[in-house]
Amino acid sequence: MFDLTKAIMFNIDKLVGRLKDEEELLLVLKKKFTKKELKVFIAMEKETPISDIAKEIHTEEDRVKEIYKAAKKKLNQEK
Repeated sequence: MFDLTKAIMFNIDKLVGRLKDEEELLLVLKKKFTKKELKVFIAMEKETPISDIAKEIHTEEDRVKEIYKAAKKKLNQEK
């Protein structure tokens, strides 16, 4: 089973405060990320092969890596 809280904790460099429960976290991520970023972030954290993710969102593997990197930056509030 996929644990969103652990995935976020692993990717946040500096956590300030406490995280919300799973349902609220998902709602916040839906607002913060684009649809593709959310799909890629969740799929990468579930350890889905990049080639499968690329097929699902109809893009290239390099673009999937870029989208994941952008999602991690947004998660850490970097510019």
